[in-house]
Amino acid sequence: MQLSALVHSSRIPFAYPVDEHHLRLVLKAAVGDLAAATCVHGDRYAWPHDTDDAKAMERLGDDGVHEYWGVTIPSVTRRIRYTIYVEGIDGTYAWLTEQGPVSRRPKNFTFQYAYIHRADMFKQPEWLRTAVFYQIFPDRFFNGDPKNDPRRNKLKWGEKPNRESQAGGDLAGIREKLDYVKDLGIEGIYLTPIFKAPTNHKYDTTDYYKIDPAFGTNEEFKALVADVHAKGMRFLLDAVFNHSGKEWFAFKDVIKKGPASKYADWFYNLYAFPVSPEECNYETFANRVVSMPKLNTANPGLQKYLLDVATYWIREADIDGWRLDVANEVNHGFWRAFRDAVKGAKQDAWILGEIWHDATDWLQGDQYDAVMNYPWRDATLMWMKGEIDVVEYDRLLTRIRFTHMHEIMKGQLSLLGSHDTTRILTELGGRQKAAQAAVLCLTNHGVPLVYYGDEIAMPGENDPDCRRCYPWHDEAQQDKEMLSLYKRLIALRKVFPWLNDGAWETFIADPVTNVLGFRRLPTPVVAPERPMDEEGVYVVINNSGRNVTVDVPADTDLVDLLAGEMQTGTVTGTVLELPARGIAVLAPKALASLVEG
Repeated sequence: MQLSALVHSSRIPFAYPVDEHHLRLVLKAAVGDLAAATCVHGDRYAWPHDTDDAKAMERLGDDGVHEYWGVTIPSVTRRIRYTIYVEGIDGTYAWLTEQGPVSRRPKNFTFQYAYIHRADMFKQPEWLRTAVFYQIFPDRFFNGDPKNDPRRNKLKWGEKPNRESQAGGDLAGIREKLDYVKDLGIEGIYLTPIFKAPTNHKYDTTDYYKIDPAFGTNEEFKALVADVHAKGMRFLLDAVFNHSGKEWFAFKDVIKKGPASKYADWFYNLYAFPVSPEECNYETFANRVVSMPKLNTANPGLQKYLLDVATYWIREADIDGWRLDVANEVNHGFWRAFRDAVKGAKQDAWILGEIWHDATDWLQGDQYDAVMNYPWRDATLMWMKGEIDVVEYDRLLTRIRFTHMHEIMKGQLSLLGSHDTTRILTELGGRQKAAQAAVLCLTNHGVPLVYYGDEIAMPGENDPDCRRCYPWHDEAQQDKEMLSLYKRLIALRKVFPWLNDGAWETFIADPVTNVLGFRRLPTPVVAPERPMDEEGVYVVINNSGRNVTVDVPADTDLVDLLAGEMQTGTVTGTVLELPARGIAVLAPKALASLVEG
């Protein structure tokens, strides 16, 4: 047994409460090393230790390097002391403590979880569990009010955009199409920035308190949010607090007054005075993006200003949360203050960070609720495009599932694309793989995101081509089969809300046939007492160019919940026949009846 491969600590994501009287523990070990693992636990003040309770840990999967073991232990007093006893398949054993593995049961250096505090427990908003979000790039969604159309760089609706073009989409257009969004099954709308700014994307804010006139007015925005709520949906705004636009009043004051400006310290690294956009002698977003000076969010004055912005739009327009742009380039102290302010203004508001890579430091329960799950997207695209095989894909999914505590995973935003990426149809080279990716996204843990137009198979290369106008007036560009598939998949999230947080069990990952099959179960794997005979749904993806037959390990006949949709096959009892690039979501008849009802 490789003792050096054993990884555990009494901190997130290896130890965290799931409720006031249960603690979740996760252990990492080398693949194939352990025959068993047992948690021995008791009250921190109880003596002697030989009165402690013992509970076996469950092997939950592996990522090719590590395997993951988990257990949920009870505590009446909320004060917990524990050690982990591990047995190797080679007959060796060890006790794992705070100081590492030892050969005898320890009296000292046991792991300590001092107290499960109610105030420290992290919980996602309840409304998030069934939510599917719809991302809209406002300028390209629908033009509902031609009177506010731009006078320069006007893009004819339907033409390919460039970086400067503006098509005239607005808040009135979004309001006009809310029935379409609702009919799709969406429960949350996320808009890219809408505050006053000179560009079509609005990530260079001029006024954080004013809706851009090209989109409408502050009052029209409030009316839009009210309409969204009236239809049972939530609303998310995009916060750009890493940088401002160069036309923002504070930056203009710095240009005018130099070091005498009271706003000089609101910006990060002003290299020289006078500050000059022509010379770009100041730090910016990315590398020398002259229009986006970087903000110093550690400055108390700026921090107060931005926190006021965050709470203003909750108070005035009743928005339901914020998506945070370039979230990992803003200091942690600001985000902790941001969380306190936002949750104080609206307790069930949702805070979503834009981080494309490892976001562990921001997902400890004290800053964001979740991030956009780009690691999941990257893994999915690699498998779909043949860059990795199904075994490696399954291992990557396992690693992603254990990166954060379970409650965080309930909020991770699964996305196939956004305004920053190539469209999924174009990325994967066709509608068949795009349909398979949609199934993976909408049966995954967490919260799915649909980027406007993906549901009708809109094409598009990377920015700005991925920001095309929605083709409302050209049905030839609307893939009705894809739309029907999306509607069916989104509807399943409402019938089976546990797709958000239920357990995951892979039953086939065959590198020869390139078939992935997994079962989603109603009870989360972290549940204190999880029934062993529960029924779930089975998802099968045939990522190959040939027909396959799969024996699904079910105890009863199955029904295909996607029957009649594109790329589905036939199921007889528990035997599934799938065509090339086929898809299936199967359920026992008892569960399937819930969908039919």
